[in-house]
Amino acid sequence: MPENGLQELEELALNLRSVWNRSTDVIWRALNADLWETTRNPWAVLQTFSKEMLTQKLQDTSFRTQVAKLAQCERDTLQKDGWFQTKHANSSLRTVAYFSMEFMLSEALRIYSGGLGNVAGDQLKAASDLGVPVIGVGLLYAQGYFRQFIDANGEQKELYPYNDPGQLPVKPLRLPTGEWLRLKLDWPGGVLYLRTWEVRVGRCKLYLLDSNDLANDPLYRGITSELYGGNLELRLQQELILGLGGWGVLQALKISPEVCHMNEGHAAFAVLQRAAQCMQETKLSFDEALEATRAGNLFTTHTAVSAGFDRFPTCLIRQYLSSYAEKTLHISIEELLSLGQIRPGDDFNMAYLAIRGSGFINGVSRLHGAVSRRLFRDLFPRVPEKEVPIGYVTNGVHVPSWDSAAADECWAKHAGQGRWLQETEHLCESVRKIAPDKIWEMRNSSRQRLVEYARARLAKQLAARGAEKEEIERGKTALNPKALTLGFARRFAEYKRPDLLLYDEERFRKILTQKDRPVQLILAGKAHPADGGGHALIRRWVQWMRQFQDHVPVVFLSDYDMILTEYLVQGVDVWINTPRRPWEASGTSGMKVLVNGGLNLSELDGWWAEAYSPDVGWAIGDGKEHGGDPNVDREEASALYDLLEQHIIPEFYERDNKGLPTRWLSKIQESMARLTPRYCTNRVVREYTEQFYLPAAEQYAKRSAKQGALAKELAAWKQKLQMHWHELQFGDLHVDQGRLTVEVMFGSIAPKDVRVELYSEESVQEMKDVGASGKGRLYGIECPKGRSVSDFTPRLVPRHENLRFPLECGLMTWQK
Repeated sequence: MPENGLQELEELALNLRSVWNRSTDVIWRALNADLWETTRNPWAVLQTFSKEMLTQKLQDTSFRTQVAKLAQCERDTLQKDGWFQTKHANSSLRTVAYFSMEFMLSEALRIYSGGLGNVAGDQLKAASDLGVPVIGVGLLYAQGYFRQFIDANGEQKELYPYNDPGQLPVKPLRLPTGEWLRLKLDWPGGVLYLRTWEVRVGRCKLYLLDSNDLANDPLYRGITSELYGGNLELRLQQELILGLGGWGVLQALKISPEVCHMNEGHAAFAVLQRAAQCMQETKLSFDEALEATRAGNLFTTHTAVSAGFDRFPTCLIRQYLSSYAEKTLHISIEELLSLGQIRPGDDFNMAYLAIRGSGFINGVSRLHGAVSRRLFRDLFPRVPEKEVPIGYVTNGVHVPSWDSAAADECWAKHAGQGRWLQETEHLCESVRKIAPDKIWEMRNSSRQRLVEYARARLAKQLAARGAEKEEIERGKTALNPKALTLGFARRFAEYKRPDLLLYDEERFRKILTQKDRPVQLILAGKAHPADGGGHALIRRWVQWMRQFQDHVPVVFLSDYDMILTEYLVQGVDVWINTPRRPWEASGTSGMKVLVNGGLNLSELDGWWAEAYSPDVGWAIGDGKEHGGDPNVDREEASALYDLLEQHIIPEFYERDNKGLPTRWLSKIQESMARLTPRYCTNRVVREYTEQFYLPAAEQYAKRSAKQGALAKELAAWKQKLQMHWHELQFGDLHVDQGRLTVEVMFGSIAPKDVRVELYSEESVQEMKDVGASGKGRLYGIECPKGRSVSDFTPRLVPRHENLRFPLECGLMTWQK
């Protein structure tokens, strides 16, 4: 251990585990409390000191001892076996490469926008906790997603401050020789240079790429400037860097992941580069290499509407990938284009590329799995919608990142310190033992903390926009720490209906202004710069609030970020969510309040559609889809008001002789006990590991063994099947004494390569070969009693022990 402790400080500052292991906070507060509270960036705090100043600070024995103990504790923790090493000690899984356009890990590293980044960041943290060998791959944005300023008229202004890498918790990614790894991508007109960076996230690593290399043309240095900014060409450029460049980083580091997990279609170009690497190593053709590598690819879709998928004009794909297709993949650009199309001439759909290059696909809630099967059924035209091969893993949140200090103490006392490091299902009963008065104490302290923070942030916000002194002073006393506090914070987009509470403005105003039962609302959220409708929704709220000055207890806190999120989810009593079903794929914001004793009032969409019951929260909607029907908005707004007036407000303010809201606390306790262990990334990462990562690694190993022998065999087998499938024919279906038989003619296809099935809406059963008949063979099965023959239809599907049907071969023939 170095004598002066400087290395320990650097180790602690550059590992984002400090985000959820808050024991190191004391160090950064001691060094620069103001900067720490503003940025939560320990590396930036260290940069305010010279080496000499830090060395002098470390002369303080107590401070030096504290740093040394914390650093050693971190090392010991990261070296311990996790759940994965204990539960899957003999697994051959060594590396999962997790690709995402954004990662929400810390306010110190602003490379996120919202939900997608939240999922990616929280899953990477949970992988660290559980010991699952995950490596993240993303982009380092020079400006990231915009910062928000709201003027006096409610107009959103977008700001793009620079992310200085020198003040971010990142380090240049260096090769064993010490050389900074700079990648080269073939680019129209020349070469694109990419700088690479490393971020430590507990025991996991995150590799980031950016194009701001001095060797690049100025036109290209800004490609990785903004997250979700610019035009279609810029988006394509970013996704090429993520997919091709991201896999290139792993190649350069000689890391060979068994599993590639693509978090949305943005990363789908990794499919191509992984296949290209396989071709180089095995001399397989592209089709054969894809057969080998797709077995180890997992695609997670978060999109609930077809318009949400990234699509690019074919002319752009030709411009950027023609040379790559011919020289690297040794296929024509038309063949490459077909991977992202249903029909020639269609725009190139990144989700289609991801699906055709993956052995596993999942949505992010039970409802979203069903929605995704509908969205992608055109890729499987002969397959019934319910058999479209898309499963689901419902999202969760990384609880240690979002619980308050009071909640953490409460949970630790009853459920143990290491509760999020192993299985969580057993925690339910532990939480039910917490005394109601302790839960209420936690809730009151968390609400108080939120109100104090909101006041300070609001006053600062008002001063920045030039408000009068009186208005700023009112901001400093806004909100009531004892009042029922509602929270609504998310991206302002029309489908999320952030103005549903304003459907009947007068009724809502009356709800907010009852003197004996005060209710207050804290709002936050950004609208995409190009979304005029989202801007208008923000404007409507701000202008409505300004009508009443301080007579309605509603505040809009601008620049929704991780720090504000933390205070909100820890302090609000009720989290409100009002999307149009089924456009919220999962949603995670409402999950963050669970551990802190907040309750959800939400549309029956996304995760809430499977989590809701009357004893854990409240729901609006009938669980059906209504599109944009304005009558539904009216009905659901009325239901929202009814719930607030008749249930939520009365239950919060009904107190027993000890001053406790017993019915309210009963809901909190059941919500904490039942939902927190379920909707956490501990469970999510375990499900991904056991349902996807381990099977994918096993299948990839099988297909890539012996220079891809099985992959080569499968490619040839599928090609033959495609050529001759049209030769399959059915004879007549016969019924005799309750037994169904049907004749099948196989043409050039071997009967062993075909499975004969009897399909009904309820089940699919294999029909057995009962002997030769004429030109083919007879297949039979007992007809279920009490059922009509018309309920059943014979069909033919490919059969191969190593085939994932229908994902890899959607051939299917039905008896007419």
